[in-house]
Amino acid sequence: MASGWSLLIGLIIIVAASLAAWFLSPKGENLTVWRSTLILSFVSCYLMWAIVFLAQWHPLIAPKRADMRPDRVPS
Repeated sequence: MASGWSLLIGLIIIVAASLAAWFLSPKGENLTVWRSTLILSFVSCYLMWAIVFLAQWHPLIAPKRADMRPDRVPS
């Protein structure tokens, strides 16, 4: 089941991947480009996943049942 630990575990994985990208990126004149691209990609993917995860975990709009008569809708 989904829990708050998923966000923390995902964050730990992203931090580890970002550190690996920082230290293991190829050396040369494009070092900054490699680091920036990899770290920004990791962070962007994590943010997108976290937003979608939280939107499904705590939806802002509750689903409505379509099989109920209008006069029987609970308030």
